[in-house]
Amino acid sequence: MKIALVGYGKMGHMLEQTAISLGHQVVTTIDVIACDAKVKVAAGDGKAIASAVKDSGAEGIIEFSHPTAVMGNIQALLPTGLPLVVGTTGWTDKEAQVAELAAKTGGTLMRSANFSIGVNLFYKIVQEAASLVSNFCEYDMAVWEMHHNQKADSPSGTALEIARRVMAGNKNKTEMVIDAFHEKPKANQLHVSSTRCGSVPGTHTVFFDCPADTIELTHTARSRQGFASGAVHSLERLAAMLADGSLQKGRLYGMADVFPGLFD
Repeated sequence: MKIALVGYGKMGHMLEQTAISLGHQVVTTIDVIACDAKVKVAAGDGKAIASAVKDSGAEGIIEFSHPTAVMGNIQALLPTGLPLVVGTTGWTDKEAQVAELAAKTGGTLMRSANFSIGVNLFYKIVQEAASLVSNFCEYDMAVWEMHHNQKADSPSGTALEIARRVMAGNKNKTEMVIDAFHEKPKANQLHVSSTRCGSVPGTHTVFFDCPADTIELTHTARSRQGFASGAVHSLERLAAMLADGSLQKGRLYGMADVFPGLFD
């Protein structure tokens, strides 16, 4: 497949290496800052981004840019009609708006808070574990995550999704708390805490604790490679499923749609 990469930072470079190793051709790389991008555009110039993608002959697009740029990029790229995978987070509150644009333009977008295959397997494991443990009232639950000191947001989008999976498995946990506690937690509250330090790619742990013992489930990312591989495989499957009619154009999709039976 001929792939266009929108966003050519550390993740964009990893995506390029991964796509090539999997037999694809990266026909263009587009960025606002990166000096080694094939196409450098001004911030907010969606028309230039769309033109660069069209001129490249791309058959699919992967977007990994920045939360401040992602909505403009999506608005520019959906009208191209090419399968679009978006790894940038921070726009979930605008999904209804994006879904409306996809329906209007016939563009198709797949998004995920984390494209790592391992993390998405971890989501399912965590939800099943929370469901099992919820049968025993003496166990409490919590979520903790750690990332490198260059990450600007907390908790991570992955940690929030893990917390949602814990709450889906344990109906007694009805409130997610991401701030520090200044009083005794209520039984229905699920604490999601964060640490920022050094160069850690990402570690997420779920704790199940009672007076007798502690159970810990942990996913540790060794590098960005897992995210890149998952994004490229997602674009492969999205394009193939659109081509064979398994998925319809003009919609938003997630991992559960593109990998049915595995991540739902």
